[in-house]
Amino acid sequence: MLRTAVRTASALALVAFLAAPVLGDTPPGAVRAKNLIGTTVSLQGGKQAGTVQDIVLSQDGVVDYLIVSAGGKLVTVPWQAAKFNYEKRSATINLTPEQFQRIPTYSSSEYPQFYNPTYQSQIYKYYNLPPGRTRRLERRLERR
Repeated sequence: MLRTAVRTASALALVAFLAAPVLGDTPPGAVRAKNLIGTTVSLQGGKQAGTVQDIVLSQDGVVDYLIVSAGGKLVTVPWQAAKFNYEKRSATINLTPEQFQRIPTYSSSEYPQFYNPTYQSQIYKYYNLPPGRTRRLERRLERR
């Protein structure tokens, strides 16, 4: 029952978040999804990697991944790997171009299984981050 309540609250929060353009200005500290889509993504040294094409949310309403369009291919980027400058609509990933090129790519007709444990471990490893579920647990502990 608690899980259902949390999911419902998350869904309502997401709807309110997406409806913000209709309801007025964005509240301070909030980030609108439409402001993330199209964001320029750069790597170490300022080399452009691509642009944010999509955002993947968990069933709990947590942003887990950015989908970056890079040279006609799509790349999964964990949310924690990107550092945003919202005013400039830019994000930086702390990888070299060589490291970024080693990350598996895919097309819009063959999206990966984002929540498959093997896929998650593999993707997070490329970015030198703990897998998403582990990171969420760490953030909860940090808040206490």
